[in-house]
Amino acid sequence: MPTVARFQVRAQLALPLALPSDSWQKRIVQTTTATLYQFELCPFCHKVRAALEAKGIAFETVEVNPMTKKELPELESNMRRKVPVLQIDGELVADSTVILNHLEEREASLTPAGDAKAKSDMIEQWTDDDLAQVLPAVIYGTWRDAARAAKVVARTSNFGFVQNAVVRGGGSLIMHQVAKKISAKRGGGNPKEMLAAEMDKFEEWLGDQRFVCGDELSVGDIAAHGCLTCIRDFPAFGDIMKRPRVAAWFERVQEVRETNRAAN
Repeated sequence: MPTVARFQVRAQLALPLALPSDSWQKRIVQTTTATLYQFELCPFCHKVRAALEAKGIAFETVEVNPMTKKELPELESNMRRKVPVLQIDGELVADSTVILNHLEEREASLTPAGDAKAKSDMIEQWTDDDLAQVLPAVIYGTWRDAARAAKVVARTSNFGFVQNAVVRGGGSLIMHQVAKKISAKRGGGNPKEMLAAEMDKFEEWLGDQRFVCGDELSVGDIAAHGCLTCIRDFPAFGDIMKRPRVAAWFERVQEVRETNRAAN
């Protein structure tokens, strides 16, 4: 049986927007129910979860075995069998960026106007091309971290004893090798140092603003926050939270997600 977790978000509070006065303005969006096929340690899956929560969309998760992927629904021939996959109102959408664009078209938009849109798009692209690529090296870079990742998988999945053991052991071994390849591709540096370099970029873009594009939440915030949520159980996350501006930003975006997720 696949792992199914239910999140009831009924969208009456939908999208809080931070204003200069620190007050909250709320938008109403249509109540929607969706199913997210995911793997708990996939940064792209967390990116989609962040968007669903911020937009006030009710969803359930189905944990997908990263080795067999048998929990995935039947996909179109042009869709790759990889997570995340979102089923929303009977329609299947794959790829985190495609999913976020789809949600932007159908729900209250987080896309800013003018120059801010270009910055938001740039940060989402950076999230995909750089931040999300470095995170597996952080999660699986050492055998100790790989063992910690195995515990996270065991805690969040319901694959059964044998299947869970295979995912914990075989999956962690495979991803440890992937992490080594990522490090080599990026010059052979220490994974935590590579992550620190990416966070230096992000902190510069953020500056003293409440969100990356100013006073309002954007897709760039959602993408970056979702990916970083993936490593909350790992020591590297604590290092990121030692950056005061980044920590304050993270908590602001988290508040948006939690407020909407709790709205019933």
